[in-house]
Amino acid sequence: MQKINKIASSSTLDFYSANTETVLELPLVVGGIAAGFPSPAQDYIDLKIDLNKELITNPSSTFYGRVKGASMQDAGIVDGDILVIDKSIVPQDGDTAVCYIDGEFTLKYIKIEPDAVYLVPANQKFKPIKVTEENNFCIWGVVTYSIKSHKK
Repeated sequence: MQKINKIASSSTLDFYSANTETVLELPLVVGGIAAGFPSPAQDYIDLKIDLNKELITNPSSTFYGRVKGASMQDAGIVDGDILVIDKSIVPQDGDTAVCYIDGEFTLKYIKIEPDAVYLVPANQKFKPIKVTEENNFCIWGVVTYSIKSHKK
């Protein structure tokens, strides 16, 4: 069994290193899965997919994070979801990012303007945060994927 290495924890995320040394190829349905009329999918399961290769582009700078809280719920990212976070990606306006501000990690959209950066939640119960020169701030990594459980 693969050991998951928890490297840090905050009030909004638990961080884990990504182990890409293992290979786990799972069956893949060729041609996708119909969200309308059913199709005989069993006839098309013949390819394999490795989620390490599919989800991780830069293994040495990629981490997983488990979401704690509801500030991004309207973006479909909820408590317990797993994020794939790449620290090597240059952040762009509108990216979902893990940010470090004044000693705390937070998950928000980043809004980059010529004279300011804002951390914007996807939940009306939370207010945007304007980053100022007085803040200890960095964009720690860009979220590339979110993984969620659909089981009740």
